[in-house]
Amino acid sequence: MKQRRPHDRHGGAKREAAQSLAITALSYLAAEPERLGRFLAVTGIGPERIRDAAREPGFLAGVLDHFSGDEQLLIAFAEHQGIKPEEIERARAALGGVWERDTP
Repeated sequence: MKQRRPHDRHGGAKREAAQSLAITALSYLAAEPERLGRFLAVTGIGPERIRDAAREPGFLAGVLDHFSGDEQLLIAFAEHQGIKPEEIERARAALGGVWERDTP
């Protein structure tokens, strides 16, 4: 039987925490129709499809990416959660939401 290395557990816990934060962020969006409407408009997801979309790989990273693209929203959510905006960025990275562009 294969044993997990300690860092694998840490990475899994980090990812779970990031997923939890992204779900909380989605709930934050849903709490105010204007915020949710903007998110749906930007993503092209209809309100009737949001549950299905949430099961797709990358959706939660996309939620955090949405926050990262709107500094005012990012700061408001971070303050609401009592965390630093950088924690949202780290969660986004843990979910694979950071795109690193090739540099010349």
